[in-house]
Amino acid sequence: MTSTPDPRPVAPVLDDDDDDDLDELDELDPLVTAARRRTAEERPLRVAALALVRDRRVLMVRVEGQDVLYLPGGKIEPGEGARQALVREAAEEVGLEIDPASIEDLFTVLEEAHGAHAGRMVSMTVYRAEPRAGTRHEPVASGEVAEVELVTSADADRCPPAGRAALERLVALRLID
Repeated sequence: MTSTPDPRPVAPVLDDDDDDDLDELDELDPLVTAARRRTAEERPLRVAALALVRDRRVLMVRVEGQDVLYLPGGKIEPGEGARQALVREAAEEVGLEIDPASIEDLFTVLEEAHGAHAGRMVSMTVYRAEPRAGTRHEPVASGEVAEVELVTSADADRCPPAGRAALERLVALRLID
């Protein structure tokens, strides 16, 4: 009696101690790969932003080559927490060394992302924080930032949707005019 080979494809052997095996199997499936890509594009961009309030005005920045104002901050990188991103971005964009103990969660806004494809959303978590004692307390434009400015809600028309929403919330919290 001769045995005929099974025409079905052979699945890779899974190790009980390796959590990456399922990911490896998923990578072999083009439908799973496409779904992951689509899901990543549909997820809101996660951003941490600084609300540095001085005399009922909040610090905003203008990025080189753009006309709109943003709160200092940026995208949360893989493996990084939101507060870590806040500290990193404050140093990169406005030259401030934030005191981690001073960081206070204020709010999160979910709005359409400025400059991204239609429908792409940004989830911007806004924190109030202060520079570390003994370090620079006046923000300066650095890196990709062309200009720093203290603004009130009267400047909302110069901001993208998330910035306008943040200014509205800062007014509601009675932090700025």
